[in-house]
Amino acid sequence: MRSLNQKEIPLYTTLLNHFSKSPISGHVPGHKYGSNLPNNKEIRHSFSEILKLDVTEITGLDDLHDPTGAIQDAQILAAELYKADETFFLVNGSTVGNLAMILATCSSGGKVLVQRNCHKSIMNGIELAGADPIFLSPQVHEEIGVPTSISKEQVKLALHQFEDVQAIIITNPNYYGISSSLEAIIHYAHSKKIPVLVDEAHGAHFVVGEPFPKSALLMEADVVVHSAHKTLPALTMGSYLHVKSNLVDKEKVAYYLRMLQSSSPSYPIMASLDIARYYLASFSEQDIKNVNQNIERLVLELDTIEEIEVVGNGKNKDPLKLILRSTTGLSGYELQQKLEEQNVFVELADPLNVLFILPLSHDYSFHDMISRIRKAVHNSAIKPNNLRITTEILFPMNINKLTLNFLEQNVYEVEEIQIDKAVGKISAETIVPYPPGIPVLIKGERISQEVVEYIGGLAALGARFQGVDFTKKNTIQIFKVDTEKELQH
Repeated sequence: MRSLNQKEIPLYTTLLNHFSKSPISGHVPGHKYGSNLPNNKEIRHSFSEILKLDVTEITGLDDLHDPTGAIQDAQILAAELYKADETFFLVNGSTVGNLAMILATCSSGGKVLVQRNCHKSIMNGIELAGADPIFLSPQVHEEIGVPTSISKEQVKLALHQFEDVQAIIITNPNYYGISSSLEAIIHYAHSKKIPVLVDEAHGAHFVVGEPFPKSALLMEADVVVHSAHKTLPALTMGSYLHVKSNLVDKEKVAYYLRMLQSSSPSYPIMASLDIARYYLASFSEQDIKNVNQNIERLVLELDTIEEIEVVGNGKNKDPLKLILRSTTGLSGYELQQKLEEQNVFVELADPLNVLFILPLSHDYSFHDMISRIRKAVHNSAIKPNNLRITTEILFPMNINKLTLNFLEQNVYEVEEIQIDKAVGKISAETIVPYPPGIPVLIKGERISQEVVEYIGGLAALGARFQGVDFTKKNTIQIFKVDTEKELQH
């Protein structure tokens, strides 16, 4: 195997070299290197360059599902940068990485500890595996009002209560960039020969070091998934899956990735993952300092705008995550609407906050952004702020299981009822405000009064829910379980 270095961009360079030979395409895709497009100047201008790199698995361009050339080299360089045993390129987002790591470690009926404020893809993976989730409720950030991390004590208690746990699945950092030290949990899990799988989607840039939080890979997690496209210059859906473990079978991970990922993987996405790794590797200590100083100047400027405040900054917080809150009583959704009137689009809004994801750039100018934010909130009328909607009611500090686990759910019929009559029933659908994609109710959970009120409160404020239209019909799908006796095992 030839020697590689981080200054190379092997896959991207291979694609450029291929196109430089003026190849004749007798293969897919049908745009033929961007030459076969509608006779429209705007379309040709926008798409022609990127389509030169949009090819398929022909001679010399390697194969994601059996890499031996440029793709293999690009993945090796990524593994070296992240200090992983092996890194896999993902073209179906972190979702496919989460699914693969769960399927590779969990089996039907097996128990898995899972952080309750996980992404919906984690729950989808557990359902596909037929595993039995045991939920660990996270702490709630007092100032921001969002769930954060779990503790070693919770893990120890759960492992004392439940035997034969196959894996522990942790989400770190949360969507808002709040991170937690995982060393104690990982060390304890490894003492029990249990692998720790970490959805670190929002931490692909942590590898550059302080002032960013520590990556789970450096804390010896077994499998870590990164959404490169969230904070790095990668195309949407470009992600990494890293394995660094003696407890997880890398071949099983590769097997499920071959099963779950497209058989026609996007070369532009893969090339962008190669470029994103190269971009990170090129960062100097001075570049990192400049990034942080640039963001600090941004925060100081925003502090001069009386109608808003920056919240949540502090230790173990990703500087790229900027959380703003109205000081005039606006909800996060109302503040989002005002910002969008000035064509400022945030990552998400919640009842209290809006979240910006800032660029990992040492020379980015925030001047226009500050000016538009100032204009958006100028002279906002002050009104009473009675918003106290918090996820704390959803995640009481205890250990829970589904009332009906995924294997049992197939036994029962489903019916649709009015949501205000659903308290005490068992949900037959998962309800997900999106973003951030964290289920407030999971299929198989019992519906509480608090959850019904929380969902209603979010809907009234303008939250968007993915995959369901219950807010229009005010109905919900439930399992038809006649008596509690049926659920006793």
